[in-house]
Amino acid sequence: MSQEVLAVVAGEEITQEEFDAFLHTVPRDRQAYISNPQFRKQCLEQLIALHLFAKMGENLELDKTEEYEKILVNAKRDILAQMAMAEVMKDIKVTDEEAEDYYHANPKQFTRGATVSAKHILTETEETSSSILESITSGEKTFEDAAKEFSTCPSGAKGGDLGEFGQGQMVKEFEDAAFAAEIGHVVGPVKTQFGYHLIKVEDKKESSDMPFEDVKESIKMNLLQQKQNAAYSDKVNELRAKYVQE
Repeated sequence: MSQEVLAVVAGEEITQEEFDAFLHTVPRDRQAYISNPQFRKQCLEQLIALHLFAKMGENLELDKTEEYEKILVNAKRDILAQMAMAEVMKDIKVTDEEAEDYYHANPKQFTRGATVSAKHILTETEETSSSILESITSGEKTFEDAAKEFSTCPSGAKGGDLGEFGQGQMVKEFEDAAFAAEIGHVVGPVKTQFGYHLIKVEDKKESSDMPFEDVKESIKMNLLQQKQNAAYSDKVNELRAKYVQE
């Protein structure tokens, strides 16, 4: 660990080692910024501020108050509990073999459902939808231009593009028509609760198994959590039987 001195507050040195430890307490959603020099500077200023307020508390003799003693007792308890729990968890591991066994025993969990990539044009009436279809099939307009001009769906600005979706993500009538349509063909009008749709399927992907290597780490993480939860419950029951009088 580096003993490089980054700042001195009231004669007390703030070292690189202390600063590194402080950085580990940064919330997870901000960890990605730790390498940013400006963010590190802000964190150092926060650490200096902690020292400044601690010095202020010392001068006010807050460390001699009853409230301080109560907080200190609770802090010691929390630290001891965290260290003890870490001791219980330290040897818990999940092997690649365990993960692979789980993968083969639960195939349905690791199957990608079939998907469709499609565009649509939404209108209020069947007559309008049929008229637009005629202009597309005659070559008067492309599907995308017609979507931009006539579709009442916000996707019309993107040529009607809905992107990729799986089963259960769209209303049933629309989904059934999209999954049944041939790639490149325009189908419709299809009536749903939103109006009348013309649908053009761009691509289809059949359901497929996820490769073990793609899901191995997530399986190991889930199994590790299960093991840790079980170890925690077992240890609580063991300690309760030993120390709790009921």
